[in-house]
Amino acid sequence: MPDLRDIIARNRAGEAIAIPSVCTAHPDALEASLTLAETLDQPILVEATSNQVNQDGGYTGLRPADFIQFVRDIAEKSHVTHERILFGGDHLGPQAWRKLPADEAMQKAHRMIADYAAAGFTKIHLDCSEGCAGEPAQLPDEITATRSAALAATALKHASDPGQLLFVIGTEVPPPGGARTDDHGDIPPTTPEAAKATLAAHRDAFTAAQIPLDLIGGLVVQPGVEFSPMEVHHLPLQRDPHLLDALIDWPNLCLEAHSTDYQHPKAYPRLAQLGFAFQKVGPALTFAWREALYALDTIRAQNGWVTGPSLPDTMEAVMLANPAHWQAHIHGSDQRLQRHFGLADRIRYYWPQPDAHDAVQRLIADLADKRLPDPLLSAHFAASEIAIARESRHPLPRALALARVQTALRPYFFTGPRP
Repeated sequence: MPDLRDIIARNRAGEAIAIPSVCTAHPDALEASLTLAETLDQPILVEATSNQVNQDGGYTGLRPADFIQFVRDIAEKSHVTHERILFGGDHLGPQAWRKLPADEAMQKAHRMIADYAAAGFTKIHLDCSEGCAGEPAQLPDEITATRSAALAATALKHASDPGQLLFVIGTEVPPPGGARTDDHGDIPPTTPEAAKATLAAHRDAFTAAQIPLDLIGGLVVQPGVEFSPMEVHHLPLQRDPHLLDALIDWPNLCLEAHSTDYQHPKAYPRLAQLGFAFQKVGPALTFAWREALYALDTIRAQNGWVTGPSLPDTMEAVMLANPAHWQAHIHGSDQRLQRHFGLADRIRYYWPQPDAHDAVQRLIADLADKRLPDPLLSAHFAASEIAIARESRHPLPRALALARVQTALRPYFFTGPRP
């Protein structure tokens, strides 16, 4: 079993090491991710968010124990060693119920945390930063820390092995309308002073709750990476925000970066050098899956092999029929463009819908018995993706889509095999 605390210790000792944290419930994105980790003999974190997975099922319909079994079933079918997979819970707090009064929302959060800990999630991101009914949108550190410590106590009470738990604190959520940029067009990083304030508040709250401080292993801060609907804000590689200065009194703690999707490959080892041993990715993986499917749909249309509506047309109809997952996030005159190609990948919520699922299966079937030579594929897929797909146990069309997901994830595995 990979040891997160060992990765943290090696990172803090100056080694440019990090573990990718895959945050998706898409079965094909998960299969591609797990298979890549197996091929490279690397550990991998798989995380679920409080909106995806909770005691009420979340938007996936899965409870915490169901999610772990769901991932393990994919690993089993893909011949991936279970021991290399760690499970984390992301933004675990009252967010899913923040329209309720704080007491009611926190009761539900406690139940959720108990279920995550009992199911075997060991990396627990405690996030009580968002206000509930009648509270400010963002809460001060003191309230956030007190609520987080209370949830940590619940996790410890319900975990089968409390010593395996590792808590992550802090949050960096873009303000309404998207992340703000500085005068150079870059995303301002968290300041060391703000990071120290978050740590101090949690030190006081955990101490008051009699929870060992060495169970806190991660701090979420903004290193300067983000993406808006149609633009990536890349990490300034030469900039050092000196966030490690905030960790001087916390030798067992690393930094965690969210929204690292779509960065240049050099950004990931640079983030590790800056102390970010946990690097989260999600939408980029399902974006890559959609990108591959649309490429296959283009190949199908160009060669006259279509047996029904195009995949984009089907997905457009599915999204318009149920706008709940995109309507609040997409604005302006290019809404169709954003629905299909937006970097937040709101389309990912719609792949499980029956019409979408059937359309994907029809696409794969339409291409399954067709000759797909490299010169035809090379207009849409990299040579490395074609080579990987041709060695796959899957039919070539699906194998190409899985390979495209692996292309998106591959830069996160920059540290080589485990020693």
